[in-house]
Amino acid sequence: MPRAIILLLDSFGIGSTPDAPYADKGANTFANIAAACASGQADKTGVRQGKLRIPNMTKLGLVNAADHASRMPLTGISSIEQPTGAYGFAAEKSFGKDTPSGHWEIAGVPVCFDWGYFPNEIPCFPRELTQAFIAQAQLPGILGDKHASGTTIIEELGEEHIKTGKPIVYTSADSVYQIAAHEKYFGLERLYKICEIARKLVDPYNIGRVIARPFTGEVGNFERTSNRRDYATPPPEPTLLEQLIEQGGEVIAIGKISDIYAHQGISQSIKAAGNDALFQATLDAMDTAKDKSLIFTNFVDFDMLYGHRRNVIGYAKALEDFDQQLPQLIEKLAKDDLVIIAADHGCDPTWMGTDHTREYIPVICFGQQIPAGYLGKRQSFADIGQSIASYLKIDPLKHGKSFIKSDGTWELL
Repeated sequence: MPRAIILLLDSFGIGSTPDAPYADKGANTFANIAAACASGQADKTGVRQGKLRIPNMTKLGLVNAADHASRMPLTGISSIEQPTGAYGFAAEKSFGKDTPSGHWEIAGVPVCFDWGYFPNEIPCFPRELTQAFIAQAQLPGILGDKHASGTTIIEELGEEHIKTGKPIVYTSADSVYQIAAHEKYFGLERLYKICEIARKLVDPYNIGRVIARPFTGEVGNFERTSNRRDYATPPPEPTLLEQLIEQGGEVIAIGKISDIYAHQGISQSIKAAGNDALFQATLDAMDTAKDKSLIFTNFVDFDMLYGHRRNVIGYAKALEDFDQQLPQLIEKLAKDDLVIIAADHGCDPTWMGTDHTREYIPVICFGQQIPAGYLGKRQSFADIGQSIASYLKIDPLKHGKSFIKSDGTWELL
């Protein structure tokens, strides 16, 4: 019996989509990182030397997929004549460009409704929401109450937070209510508790996630920790994950996958901090995963540490590190394993602002029994989930078009 593995490179877009908002037109996470590396723009610190080097993903067809998606060649990195994987790209049907929308659509549930958002003004949260949160969480007040970068607002308000005991509450262009607090002076469990209170309070505003953002350190040297926790609203329909479990399969969620799906459709949840640890956890899971299993890993560093922080050098290095680890995974593949490399949105580190960018995502499939060829442009991320459903031989999902036929052959162009 087959198994499936999703390696989700959080924020690794490959070109802005026609329906991207004006501010995202021209964004291209992959191409702009490659161009910066090739031109030396990413070499100012002396850390980056030379062009982007990702030979394993290039061999599988990543560059070919990106060339088709953007219709313009990448700088310093070329496609190859005969990739060894099945490669293509996918557009998003969901209205947003956020983490839950991208992940849920991959699992067969596009988010075809508008999330609630908080306005980019100060204060940004409704007064009645803030008053209810302070009262129910028994807080002396809150700090922030605005749109902000997480690292920036912690540096700005961390000292006052420690002195007053008021948590730092902020948002972004995503549908989020984020709460930052010091693990030592405020307490990690207390932070989680007030996030649970906030989760219930923001439901009427249709907010996708409440995010606990713990940090440590002293004034001038604050650092966010790996104890982040997302409190997501549940998907509106059963996902691939839930249907797989109902039909005798297993879902092993690695990283923040469990949080994103509100812990629905999860057989086993494995936490790990950092891309390297997440990759190792994936390799370990492959040793024990049963037939008809889905291993689903989110590599969050691409987005959290490099995309949002506009760190081109870090993003490029993380891509190269991931690429160098791929042979370990390929060597461990069982005969009927299917691996899919994908993303959930873009976050171009060369672009304006610090928000996600609406982009196509790569769809790169490989395994011992997986044919090579071009999958074309997929009209929805849900094609990934539908294809996994076909491959694992469970009932079709409600959304998406499988690129695997009922007889097991692949639709390649």
